Amino acid sequence: MTDASAPGQAPAGAGLEALLLDAKLSAPRVRAGSVSRAGLIEAARASNCRVIGVTAPAGYGKSTLLAQWAEVEDRPVGWVSLDRFDDDPSALLSVLASAYARISPAQSGLIADVRGVGVAALGRAAPRLAAAFRASPVPFVLVLDDLHLLHSPACHDVLSVVISGLPEGSQLVAASRSEQPHLPRLRASGDAVEFVASDLALDAAGAEQIFAAAHLNLPHALAAAVTERTEGWPVGMYLAAVIARDSHGDAARITGDDRYVADYLYRESLAQLPESVQRFLRCTAVLDQLSAPLCDAILQESGADAQLRDLEARSLFLVPLDRRRGWYRYHSLFREFLLGELRRVEPNAVAKLHLRAADWYEANGSPALALEHLLSTTERDRCIQLVAELALPTYQSGQMVILQRWLSALGPSAVEEYPPLAVVAGWASVLTGQTVDAQRWAAFLDTASFDLMPVDGTASFDSSRAMLRAVMCDAGPEQMAVDARFAAAAEPPWGTWRATALILCAEAQLLAGASDRATALFVETSEVAATMGNVDTDMFSDAELAVLAMDRGRWDEATDYVQRALSAVERYRLEDYALSVLAFAAAARLAVHQGDRKEADRQLAQAMRSRPSCTFVLPFVAVRVRLQLAKVYAAIGDLATARHLLAEIDDIVRHRPALGTLVAEVATFRDILTSTGQVTIAGGAPLSPAELRILPYLQTHLSFREIAERLFVSRNTVSSEVGSIYRKLGVSSRSDAVQRATAVGLLGG
Repeated sequence: MTDASAPGQAPAGAGLEALLLDAKLSAPRVRAGSVSRAGLIEAARASNCRVIGVTAPAGYGKSTLLAQWAEVEDRPVGWVSLDRFDDDPSALLSVLASAYARISPAQSGLIADVRGVGVAALGRAAPRLAAAFRASPVPFVLVLDDLHLLHSPACHDVLSVVISGLPEGSQLVAASRSEQPHLPRLRASGDAVEFVASDLALDAAGAEQIFAAAHLNLPHALAAAVTERTEGWPVGMYLAAVIARDSHGDAARITGDDRYVADYLYRESLAQLPESVQRFLRCTAVLDQLSAPLCDAILQESGADAQLRDLEARSLFLVPLDRRRGWYRYHSLFREFLLGELRRVEPNAVAKLHLRAADWYEANGSPALALEHLLSTTERDRCIQLVAELALPTYQSGQMVILQRWLSALGPSAVEEYPPLAVVAGWASVLTGQTVDAQRWAAFLDTASFDLMPVDGTASFDSSRAMLRAVMCDAGPEQMAVDARFAAAAEPPWGTWRATALILCAEAQLLAGASDRATALFVETSEVAATMGNVDTDMFSDAELAVLAMDRGRWDEATDYVQRALSAVERYRLEDYALSVLAFAAAARLAVHQGDRKEADRQLAQAMRSRPSCTFVLPFVAVRVRLQLAKVYAAIGDLATARHLLAEIDDIVRHRPALGTLVAEVATFRDILTSTGQVTIAGGAPLSPAELRILPYLQTHLSFREIAERLFVSRNTVSSEVGSIYRKLGVSSRSDAVQRATAVGLLGG
């Protein structure tokens, strides 16, 4: 048995991550004595508008209004308290799906749907969530608190798509300190209501109620004076009541000549407290969420549980995040003030407090949150180690944006200080098609050295570097084979990276024309990958084996491999993953052989949609999938698309000319295609990779200029490519393009 009161002990029961998620998705209790916002709530509900915005500076009672709404609502309510960790589209969609799954348990699979490895947030995950909303059997309310913490334009892009799926009778209610990007368009169409500071400002009756809750009698004339001085600012009235209460009812002091500003009021409220309580407040302000064990750990003492309950009872800007009173947060304005006080009073303590918080999170099974605190310290070596350890599981959980944010926070120089982390950065770039970054990291790694044992699971730095060099195949298949064999010899049978080394050996053999040896290695890879849980490597091995079986006319064998590969894609949500394109191409080829044109078209759409992630930094995959697709399109008579794919292959080969037998295979197919003399059918060329990048943004209401800014291209480029999209899809408007693209599988799930 452990002592529940011991400093720094983790909460019992559910895991820490589950407890924190529960806190995020739980509507807070309404504080006793809060001024009722029933009039605003009823007006919003009666408006029949799908979106309600509550936009005002800090301290206007936005969260209180939302919590009151959640208490009186008779429709199912999904609640999300957003925080800075939700500021990437994948994380945002994950938490939105989690909130919706709580009010519609049958949709629990949505959470995995939006978090798969490499799942396109705007092109696939957001439309999936929107479609689930549209299909809801009952109206619901989705509440988003602290929307202003989402700074990323990509988050607002996916949110706009999700909003489009709200069915009639359902509402999204969002509170923010700053303008909500989705509101102007919705207001113009009469589909949104917005409450601003003037709507939330309180009158004299509100002041009297706040003082009454503090057990103070406030005469009406003085209430009017308080209202005038605070300009109806709810937090100003509340602080005035706190000060008056702790000054033994001396309410007259709140009507002095000093203007009520946050810093003054908070300083006055803090001054009434014992120094020990003041220090508790200052030091714990470094935490995004507070629990008693965590507070005890960073303060290195016990008693936080009683302190938190006392602060809550005193109504000192402490917001409970769950019904069990296990987790809290400070009111954001109060926290900002406390952090300022901490930097003023104890500037040298800030880094130590973050470090202790990191120690606690790591000891309690949340290294990702530990890392977030470490990034606020000078502990760069420890940050690097944690990022290296977390890189693979973070990527496999579909949180590539988070991994890239960590790497960006560390900076290139820090990554270069720990070369194994540069390998991680290189892999991330290769598998997401970021060619410039991939080549930059490859160039750095060519001359880097590292003699210690890496923490990323590889046998050595030399082995991990060799695998990255092999997959990029910059020096041709002979060097690729050398690198792959080196890694295969280094990685032990039980190693996490053993399957990766083996599949690179298989690919090198395939480029050398040794298909029998490659087949044996792919079979071995599949067995090792399945044992070690390397689902992407297992899936890709099966796809390669399917293609090889079809080349030999073994269609029954190919069918089994295709089914296994597609099953892995579906189970682990790998639809937008670079290596999945070969599985789709193999499935399309099999469907054509079986005479199932509808299935062939479906698989071709999946492959064509995902192919932009296969670039010249993953050359043998990029060329092989396009060659397979070109053969399928030729088989169904669409020579225009086949020729377009050959043109894409030519561009890849310009960057990677040495690709062994693949080059000859392409040349042979080109000769066959040229000699057929068939007439092109099926409507012309497919959407290019550049057009596929733009297509998801047509779901949003961004202008061409805004889309150009998102993609770092010119407005003219966007205009030209959108015109090409319309022409190829046979439509004349954005809405029709989205509808057509969804119908043919280029958007959505």
